[in-house]
Amino acid sequence: MIVPYFIFTKYPNSFSVYVKNLEDLSVEQIQKIEAFVKERKGIFDFSSYTFVIQKRLEFGEFVSLLQKISINAKCEEKFLKTQQTQRVEFGKYKGLTYSDLPDSYLLWLKSNYKGKNRDAIDAELHYREL
Repeated sequence: MIVPYFIFTKYPNSFSVYVKNLEDLSVEQIQKIEAFVKERKGIFDFSSYTFVIQKRLEFGEFVSLLQKISINAKCEEKFLKTQQTQRVEFGKYKGLTYSDLPDSYLLWLKSNYKGKNRDAIDAELHYREL
């Protein structure tokens, strides 16, 4: 049986996980991952094969959590270098750089924001492969 291949990325206030082999997983495996994300009030974006959960969590804690709830998966940690220096000029995250924003907020901006900083948002989404 194929096991999920997770690529974990930590951010200041959240973490994201890219499911590298999502298309190869069974419906039951995908439903189990969806339940995991939903229980933690996260967002699963099927178009980017990525889920985001707004919680500070280290890679080792994530792996332990998966084992505890019986999700057998191959896990890899991805380290990002800060790319953006431009700061958010509005809303809840005003003053933070775009590279410090949680994936969930960037994904929300992708669908809902059309303002002047759209290029910075698109660049950060591309950089994170979301």
